[in-house]
Amino acid sequence: MSGTKGGKGVYVAALLLLLGGAGWLVFSGVSEKSVYFVNVSEALGMDPAKLTQAKLFGAVAAADLALSPDGLGVGFTLQDKDDPAKGVRVNYRGAVPDTFKPGAEVIVEGAFGRDRSFAATTLITKCPSKYEKVREEERKARPRAS
Repeated sequence: MSGTKGGKGVYVAALLLLLGGAGWLVFSGVSEKSVYFVNVSEALGMDPAKLTQAKLFGAVAAADLALSPDGLGVGFTLQDKDDPAKGVRVNYRGAVPDTFKPGAEVIVEGAFGRDRSFAATTLITKCPSKYEKVREEERKARPRAS
């Protein structure tokens, strides 16, 4: 009878270890790597202390667009898609995508500085819808197999 009692304890200990490990993974993953993904209006309404790491999305404003002379960076205003009057100054240092231009939808990742400008470490442009239209036209133009 002592064999069954010891076997139960092993299962209980294994279950506790499993649950404890899973809990620790969830807690550490959520607390350490939290990145807010917000639009410009939401970011402007949040406490800057919470936005130490964030992803913002919006459209590139045509005004005050400044490419770095060496081509490895850009400064621009990121406008809210729903309210173009709201914007955030973004400074990015790195390779600028070919599809980056005024009016392009972009996603930037980085952090807010003390002056409320956004220092971006990543700049991604959204594929323009014209590419989707071209693909659709190509698909329609293909001959169908009989």
